[in-house]
Amino acid sequence: MYRLISGKIAVMAGAAAVLLALYTMSHAAVQLPDPKVDAPRATAPGTQTAVFAGGCFWGIEAVFEHVKGVTNVVSGYSGGAAATANYDRVSSGSTGHAESVRVTYDPSRISYGQLLKVFFSVAHDPTQLNRQGPDIGTQYRSAIFFANDEQRRVADAYIAQLQAARVYGRPIVTEAKQLAAFYEAEAYHQDYAAHHPNQPYIVIHDLPKVANLQRQFPALYVGG
Repeated sequence: MYRLISGKIAVMAGAAAVLLALYTMSHAAVQLPDPKVDAPRATAPGTQTAVFAGGCFWGIEAVFEHVKGVTNVVSGYSGGAAATANYDRVSSGSTGHAESVRVTYDPSRISYGQLLKVFFSVAHDPTQLNRQGPDIGTQYRSAIFFANDEQRRVADAYIAQLQAARVYGRPIVTEAKQLAAFYEAEAYHQDYAAHHPNQPYIVIHDLPKVANLQRQFPALYVGG
């Protein structure tokens, strides 16, 4: 992705707003059905985690930070070894890692299946193989790292459901793999979109995802 662009490049607030509006309208989220197979809603508050990968973790993190029932989102790396879980190594595309996010959520407020629906509809394009938009490489692949058999069952069933419904113009390439470990990314990557809302990459590629979340999932959207 276009990292740490020079401070000489600035986006005026008004121009950024216009660009965001135009880009969002031209990149509408995909309308998806609810999962036919889902984890049951918990009867009491608690915490569970889900790990997703779908391109630059800045945008995935920004989306899930605005989802009702999500209590924490952390950017990081999954799929490779601890020794290579750093940005410089992961950016080479040779570590097996994918830029990922760990989503902590309350299963009494939102289900794993609903998180998957957000992931597949507004957070990224699951038909792009080893890339998202301008970002190319296996580190930007679409992946679900399931933590247990229930998550695997729900994820596999939803992918099959979406494939059968032909909701996309191309096949889904998202891989579902057992989560071995999640390694937190460097501090400067955390909450990046919130800290840099006028950074050109964020304006062009990530803020439209959040806008699409608000438009398509008004009952799940949390502002701020």
